[in-house]
Amino acid sequence: MSTPSFSDPAINDSHRSALRSIQRVVAETAEATPPEQALPQVADLLREGPALVLTGAGVSTDSGIPDYRGPRGSLSRHRPMTYQEFRHDPAASHRYWARSFVGWRQMDEAAPNRTHFALVELERAGFLTGVVTQNVDGLHREAGSENLLHLHGDLDTVMCLDCGYREDRRLLGERLEAANPGYLASIAVDASMVNPDGDVTLPQSVVDRFVMVGCVRCGSVRLKPDVVYFGEPVPAARKERAAAMVEAASALLVAGSSLAVMSGYRFVLEAQRQGKRVVVINGGPGRADTRVDVLWRTPVAPAFDALLDELGL
Repeated sequence: MSTPSFSDPAINDSHRSALRSIQRVVAETAEATPPEQALPQVADLLREGPALVLTGAGVSTDSGIPDYRGPRGSLSRHRPMTYQEFRHDPAASHRYWARSFVGWRQMDEAAPNRTHFALVELERAGFLTGVVTQNVDGLHREAGSENLLHLHGDLDTVMCLDCGYREDRRLLGERLEAANPGYLASIAVDASMVNPDGDVTLPQSVVDRFVMVGCVRCGSVRLKPDVVYFGEPVPAARKERAAAMVEAASALLVAGSSLAVMSGYRFVLEAQRQGKRVVVINGGPGRADTRVDVLWRTPVAPAFDALLDELGL
């Protein structure tokens, strides 16, 4: 993907800042807690009072959705589109919708995995106050998490950038199918190539023959999935609710996230500012590893299996 240059310096600066966030390399910086100590320490922390869980892409990899920065993460083959590109470059937004039209179906077919269900069990048993997820796949909701905040939004809703009308993604999909007969059948898609943001790489010739539809209210083709792109701020209302969820919890448990972007890393900083302990359960290195109280370096799903057993659930 080429890097555009925008005429507005502020937009250009925001775009470049977003690129730096995408390209941030997270390396090993801390010695992990020995596994035989990590499990009982995390269990004891949950027994002492309910914790808030912050989840990242590593929670959904067992559902067939790749993460960004893992060994087989999507960043090795795909650079996500920034908000500035999507909003100010019509060719870029057209490319996104062509790719999403194909890739979103793979995302929509993904099902919650055992980590999603383990978090539901922990919440119902009173060990968690709730879940904040950085993921946009909707799998926590499908699994049954109740006190749930989609920090970066949800692919299931589409909004018009001109009039604000919101539409169910499935209804938009039906309209796109009607406008693009035979398009999906002409493309062979490997599910493993679908990216965490719901699109899949396509040749430019395939993108060029895609027909975008307009908003059902105003006709504008400036439609956007209701998700927070790199370079786009988290809506204020979500930030306020997230802050309240941190305040209500006794501790913070981070699962499946490198915390490479500030919107996630900020949770650790705020929890520690309030004197609360922080646990990270993740298979790879993370931005906050040197700061946390327990660093459990493990695949996420087996860790939660073991945690349920340790807590007698």
